[in-house]
Amino acid sequence: MSDSSKHEQPEHDQPMPLVSHLTELRTRLLRCIAAIFLIFIALFAFTQQIYTLVSTPLREYLPAGATMIATDVASPFLTPLKLTMMVSLFIAIPVILHQVWGFIAPGLYKHEKRIAVPLLISSIILFYAGMAFAYFLVFPLVFKFFAAATPEGVAMMTDISSYLDFVMTLFFAFGVAFEIPVAVVLLVWIGIVDVKYLRKIRPYVIIGCFVVGMILTPPDVFSQTLLAVPMWMLFEIGILFGSLISKNKRGDEEESADSDTNAQPPAPHA
Repeated sequence: MSDSSKHEQPEHDQPMPLVSHLTELRTRLLRCIAAIFLIFIALFAFTQQIYTLVSTPLREYLPAGATMIATDVASPFLTPLKLTMMVSLFIAIPVILHQVWGFIAPGLYKHEKRIAVPLLISSIILFYAGMAFAYFLVFPLVFKFFAAATPEGVAMMTDISSYLDFVMTLFFAFGVAFEIPVAVVLLVWIGIVDVKYLRKIRPYVIIGCFVVGMILTPPDVFSQTLLAVPMWMLFEIGILFGSLISKNKRGDEEESADSDTNAQPPAPHA
């Protein structure tokens, strides 16, 4: 912790009993649940349309005359309902993070809030960007490959529940992968790693990006590159902003040191 942090006090720094903290936590959790429930109610009438939209990348590459199937009796009703609930959760992420911020913000210093707010907003945008990247770019390539790789004499007719599990896994994976810049900036800000070390391990990070791309995408070079290159570029963006954070921290520490020096009383004359 810098010297400025030692003299600075968090805003609204008032002691609260444990019961008050638990009460506030419960209130904010209930707000999150209420937000998800209200969004779900608003989308309930469109459950079938939502599933149709999400399944479009696969249905476009199904062979002529082939359709998706439901192997369980209740799947035609429960699977779109499950998807709508997950969509409600994804849409409510800004509300959830806002409640989290409202709970922890009173205990943060001013200089911590200056960086926490941009990181919070960036994490939301990047998560949605990762999901959009998966839907519009990755899904068409993946399902085109699967359709082309189907053996002769085998009908490609995907179960709707299996498809939902597959796409939600990819949505979450790409959403998390796009949080790389936020993770890098946090590591630099907290002081776990420095920018020099991140630049030193750049070759290993690049190899790791291609390994992750190989695991999450079909075994063709183009699809792997499509995931690995954006992850690498996001890592470089994280290093760039991490450098700016390091410079600001050094500037604050030097300014604090100068202010402490000037605040010292002059030595008495002999």
